[in-house]
Amino acid sequence: MLIIPAIDLMSGRCVRLKQGRFDDATVYGDPRAQIAEFAAGGAEWIHIVDLDGARDGARRQSGLIGELAGASPSKIQCGGGVRSRDDVARLLDAGASRVVIGSMAVKNAPATAKLFDEFGAERICCAFDVAETAAGEFDVRVHGWTAGAGVSIDQAISAYQGTDLAHILVTDISRDGILAGPNVDLMASLKSKHPSIRLQASGGVAALADIGALRDARADAAIVGRAFYENRFTLEAARAC
Repeated sequence: MLIIPAIDLMSGRCVRLKQGRFDDATVYGDPRAQIAEFAAGGAEWIHIVDLDGARDGARRQSGLIGELAGASPSKIQCGGGVRSRDDVARLLDAGASRVVIGSMAVKNAPATAKLFDEFGAERICCAFDVAETAAGEFDVRVHGWTAGAGVSIDQAISAYQGTDLAHILVTDISRDGILAGPNVDLMASLKSKHPSIRLQASGGVAALADIGALRDARADAAIVGRAFYENRFTLEAARAC
């Protein structure tokens, strides 16, 4: 299982949000130093989210993302406000190895599937941010988690049946950024239902035991953010887990 460190960019700085709330951000400093640290720790991939771009497409940090990608030996997976084919092309041209698509992937599966053909399925990851309902279902949220998409996670993935969808990133938003532990049962269920799709599990990792639990759930990768920044464990320890 891959361990993918996460860097969230806001106003040129490395930050972490609690449960996606822009008004509850902790600043951790210079992303250049952070990406160098993750690369030195052996990260094969680093997950970058452009929070400014997610809020306002006119404020994209494409220049900084290109700088980070060019300076790092690690491959860069990047998302945040990707709303069109041109947004994907721009990030790939900037140096990203893979682009993460969120709301567009939920709202327009046919258009997203065309990107697999144009850019290659390995270069596109569909992100599904989910919230558990009172009935125990996991509904997908869009637009920075502010709105419901009207579909469950299973329905969202099923919309890609017959396509070349290769990578999904699933975040339980109730656990993101608060070190609450990952939703292992959800990840195990999704992997059981969709074994051929590579699953990146996100949200809640707080301890090395969480890494082991996600590995046992057969997740293909774990996205880890705040736990690294708060020195809960090292990247080297997580990779050896």
